[in-house]
Amino acid sequence: MVLPMSLLRTAQNQPMMVELKNGETYSGVLASCDGFMNLHMRDIVCTSRDGERFWKIPECYVRGNSIKYLRLPDEVIDMVKDEPQSRKEIRQQFKARGRGRGKGEGRGRGRGGQSAGPEKRAGGGGDKAGKKARP
Repeated sequence: MVLPMSLLRTAQNQPMMVELKNGETYSGVLASCDGFMNLHMRDIVCTSRDGERFWKIPECYVRGNSIKYLRLPDEVIDMVKDEPQSRKEIRQQFKARGRGRGKGEGRGRGRGGQSAGPEKRAGGGGDKAGKKARP
């Protein structure tokens, strides 16, 4: 499964065509993108909504929520499929490790009276030697 943001990150420095919701098209090279799908493009040819007027623009910024669709070369899609790590694979790598601080002995003593580690359980209960338990 190809995710949209991984596709855009792979498409950086590649030619693409963007059509906006207002009908204008921008054909150029994707310089960068961010998490909101905002695009920074270079060497653009902007086409008007009716297709009769053209403008050559050295660079522009396209706000993500105004994009209707993107057209990318097939090679970019193939490059994304070749990417070795998906989110699932990354998640599985980190599952093997422990989480947070500590040595994996639990979450502290708590109120139950039993201590956390197995070597401390041998004495029985959480009561300290020499002290009486409160009624």
